[in-house]
Amino acid sequence: MDTSGDPGPLLVACALGIEHAALRRGPGRRSGGDPNGPTLLRSGMGPQAARAAVTRALAEEPVVGGTAVLATGFCAGLAPGMRPGDLVVAEETRHPGGRTPTTATELLSAALRPHGTVHTGPLLGSDHVVRGAERAALHATGAVAVDMESAATLDAARAGAARRPVAAVRVVVDAPGHELIRIGTLRGGISAFRMLRGVLPAFLEWHRSLLLPWR
Repeated sequence: MDTSGDPGPLLVACALGIEHAALRRGPGRRSGGDPNGPTLLRSGMGPQAARAAVTRALAEEPVVGGTAVLATGFCAGLAPGMRPGDLVVAEETRHPGGRTPTTATELLSAALRPHGTVHTGPLLGSDHVVRGAERAALHATGAVAVDMESAATLDAARAGAARRPVAAVRVVVDAPGHELIRIGTLRGGISAFRMLRGVLPAFLEWHRSLLLPWR
C-alpha cells in the first residue's frame, strides 16, 4: 500500500464526555505543528445526535470525501467470553436502514493487537442500552457488539461520499457475565477507560497507511 504523502484529515468521533476525556488524555493528540493530526468530535449520545454532529463536522471539508472518519468509544459486547477492556473492530456497522462496510479492517486490527484482545465482526447500532437476554438475540444475528452511535456516524460519513474511508473501534465496557448493573462495574469501566486512552496511536497508524481515493 502506498503511504507516500499526507493521507488527509482524520475525524475521530465519540459520544460521551468520559470517552472524549480518555482520547484527549492519551498519546497521539494533535499538536499545534501537526495540521493533519486527528480532530476529536464529541457528538453526544444516541444515533440522532451522532448523525447530526458528523454531518455538521463534514459540511465544509475542503475535499468532499477527503476526511477519514473513525467512530469510537465504549460498547456492549455480545459474545460469551468477552471482558471489559476488550477491543472490537467493526467489519461493518448495521442499523435498521442498512449496512456500512469499513475500510482496511485487518490493518486496523493489526495495529490494535499489541494493546489487547481484539474481536472483529459486525457492530450493531441501537437506540437504547442493551442488557440481559437481548444480548443473546443480537449475537444470534452474527454481531459481536452493539453501541448507539457507530452505525449512525459511519452512515452519515458515507452520505454523498461513498468511498470515504471509515472505521469503528469500540472498547467493551460490559459483556455477558459482566453486566453494567453488577458489582464490578467500576472495575470494568476503569479497564475500558484505560484501554481507550491508549489506542489513538493505532488509529493514526491506520490513517497514515490508507491509500485514500482522492490520491
